[in-house]
Amino acid sequence: MSRRNQNPAGQLKSFTARCKFAGSCLAIGAIILIARAVDLQVLDQGFLNKQADARHVRKATIVAHRGTITDRHGEPLAVSTPVDSIWVDPGTLVADAANIPVLAKLLKVDEQELTALLTRNVERNFLYLKRHMNPTDAELVADRDIPGVSLQREYRRYYPTADVTGHLVGFTNVDDVGQEGLELAFEHRLTGKPGSKLVLKDRLGRSVEDIESVSAAEPGQDIATSIDLRIQYLAYRALKKAIRSNKATSGSAVVLDIKTGEVLAMVNYPSYNPNDRAQFKPSNYRNRAITDILEPGSTIKPLIAAAAIESGKYTPTTPLIDTNPGRMRVGSKMITDKNNLGVINLTTVLARSSNVGSSKIALDLEPASLWKILNDFGLGRSSASGFPGESAGLLSHYENWRPLSQATLAYGYGVSITPLQLAQAYAVLGAGGLQRPVSLLPVKQPPIARRVVATETAQAVVEMMEHVVTREGTGLLASVAGYRVAGKTGTTRKFKVGGYESNRYISLFAGVAPATNPRLSVVVVIDEPTAGQYYGGAVAGPAFSQIVADAARLMAIPPDAIEAPGSYSSTVALQR
Repeated sequence: MSRRNQNPAGQLKSFTARCKFAGSCLAIGAIILIARAVDLQVLDQGFLNKQADARHVRKATIVAHRGTITDRHGEPLAVSTPVDSIWVDPGTLVADAANIPVLAKLLKVDEQELTALLTRNVERNFLYLKRHMNPTDAELVADRDIPGVSLQREYRRYYPTADVTGHLVGFTNVDDVGQEGLELAFEHRLTGKPGSKLVLKDRLGRSVEDIESVSAAEPGQDIATSIDLRIQYLAYRALKKAIRSNKATSGSAVVLDIKTGEVLAMVNYPSYNPNDRAQFKPSNYRNRAITDILEPGSTIKPLIAAAAIESGKYTPTTPLIDTNPGRMRVGSKMITDKNNLGVINLTTVLARSSNVGSSKIALDLEPASLWKILNDFGLGRSSASGFPGESAGLLSHYENWRPLSQATLAYGYGVSITPLQLAQAYAVLGAGGLQRPVSLLPVKQPPIARRVVATETAQAVVEMMEHVVTREGTGLLASVAGYRVAGKTGTTRKFKVGGYESNRYISLFAGVAPATNPRLSVVVVIDEPTAGQYYGGAVAGPAFSQIVADAARLMAIPPDAIEAPGSYSSTVALQR
């Protein structure tokens, strides 16, 4: 008989014991699991909630709205519009590669290029595919519910006035950070403070529900500028017309409010459209009216006249200045006038733009006092407008002057300024010798002005400049019907290495209006006119006239000339 069958009762008893033991273990395990489940589900719910939150709750950024830039009347110059950006988890999308052709079609990109981009970045969890999409187009992507593809709400800058204010307003980059112009100058005020919120996301990383707000987004401040968009448009149109009719390469114009120092208009042409990022090239977006310097030519002569009167040696009518025989030698240079004007007074020096007369006056003045007057007018130092990249120009110290440099300075060579500096200097004359800071923001209370020259001196120079805009002067084409205008023409040869160009010019006209109670200071610069005329009166004068006429009408400035000035005859010769 085998051993297996020797004790059947004992074997049964052993089997029963093992079954009871196994059943007890299972019962104890079940009790433990039930107890743990009760503990987690009833007594300690926070644990599971924390684990779920750790896996599905994320902190999301709430993008702040960038402040709006407007003109002085509230017309928008730069606004932020909501857009959506498409981003992906490359690993998730590559794992389901069948969705790549669908996404490529929706984004209107090449399928192979998209596949290569995703595979190169498969280790990353976040990758932008397309920034700043129209929300309607982005919604088409969202409706396909592709795993690993998400939308992010952002803001994109839009510039309603496009190229009319392009150089002035500037632009932001793709992350909405100011890069040029007023966008950069006021970046700290325009930028808002992002907020945050807790959101519930599914296993594919898609937002399912907003849970709570952590911190609210703080929008950026709105900026109202001093610019009058109406004058800006009209100045841009007049400048554009002048450049095209004279076949010039470029130009700038500045309009200042003499009473407050506010910039009412600042335009350049050619311009660029800040809505088109393809045009974002340094050569396009430089604001030449405030960053580029040029030799002012004869437009500096009213400042020389002011220095002459301040010295006590000269008055508008005396002493007489002998310009015979229409030329004079200073060092190695022969300074000439177009015609021999003979013996003339200070008024005629300006009206006929005599280089010889102006040089003789400058050489008769003390270098230190002449330098001080010019520097006080703003030459050689920044206007402190706060515009990024503003140039201070160049006015060498009088200790470095020689007779030749002092003489050529008198008709605008050897000194460099910006169009804005020139407009500010003429604003001093229009304000009765007071200088007010240039402002790109509205001025509610006129700031304390700084005295540059005596009131009588400034008024005398303005009266002398009125003779420039007559048939006897060089700036007849700058006259404005119904208004008395005081201004000065300027024409300079362009500098080149080793000297000056023989056939490349810069044409200028600067002036104030109305002459009896100046309110506007306007400067027009036309670079390299090639249509035949190049003197400042013939090239820049008509644009000045149009800008002043339009601005005076819009600002309701009362006319101060009962009789209209002389006709705009095209036979006026030698506009300088």
